[in-house]
Amino acid sequence: MTSDSARSGAQTAPISRLRWWILLVLVGAYPLVIGLMGALAGKGGGPALSRGPRGVLVSSGMELGVFGCIFALAWLAARASRDDLLLRWRPGWWVLPLGIGYSLALRVAVAICMGILIGLLVAFRVVTPSELPQFLKANQPDLDAVVDVQLLRDNPLYFWLVITLVSFVVAGLREELWRAGFLAGLRKLWPNWFGSRVGQMGGVVVASVIFGLGHVLMGWLAVLAATLLGLLLGLIMVLHRSIWPAVFAHGLFDATSFALLPLVTELQKASGH
Repeated sequence: MTSDSARSGAQTAPISRLRWWILLVLVGAYPLVIGLMGALAGKGGGPALSRGPRGVLVSSGMELGVFGCIFALAWLAARASRDDLLLRWRPGWWVLPLGIGYSLALRVAVAICMGILIGLLVAFRVVTPSELPQFLKANQPDLDAVVDVQLLRDNPLYFWLVITLVSFVVAGLREELWRAGFLAGLRKLWPNWFGSRVGQMGGVVVASVIFGLGHVLMGWLAVLAATLLGLLLGLIMVLHRSIWPAVFAHGLFDATSFALLPLVTELQKASGH
């Protein structure tokens, strides 16, 4: 009886690892493939979220559908539990206030880190102070490749779909589910490396780099900002052992960015940049 059980365990262990390998490959490749497809589709094209409210619904539905199919296959292969994917609602009613606070902290942290980066570029003479405005303009996040700024300003339905559906579901929920799945795969396949709290933070670093590379379409400063944002969101998930504070923080970060975009664009035009 004992030998049969041991033999059965020895047989199922490789199968279990294979299941988690399938999850990790499917989930891990997703942002890179989507980023490559977006970069190819974006050449010579308009914003990804164009054609008004209908375009937002169609684009969002397609993105959620593709992600849903891939994530469902990964979940079925690994048979990941709710705890594996950090889906428990923690920490209770604090989720929303924490999301608001973290969203503000994320914006400050990204601004500080990007300021330090720019200071280092100048200090090491990668760019001169006189070249800096042109450098920033050439490398700034290309948000025009994502949304139609004119429609954000002129079409209320388009505006609200972008700052709700796109910000909280397509961006916030989808990307935090992706991050939770990726981290679960790392924990299951290499528990000695990624099983501890410190190890999970290391996994967050790996996930944030992949997440950042998925934003190549928006420019290299956007890649760096997205990498940093992914790192901070992943740390929030690890800290609370739940995706939900990170989902709300991410959604609010994107929503405020999109809401302010028309104003920022007008200010840039007025200043001649």
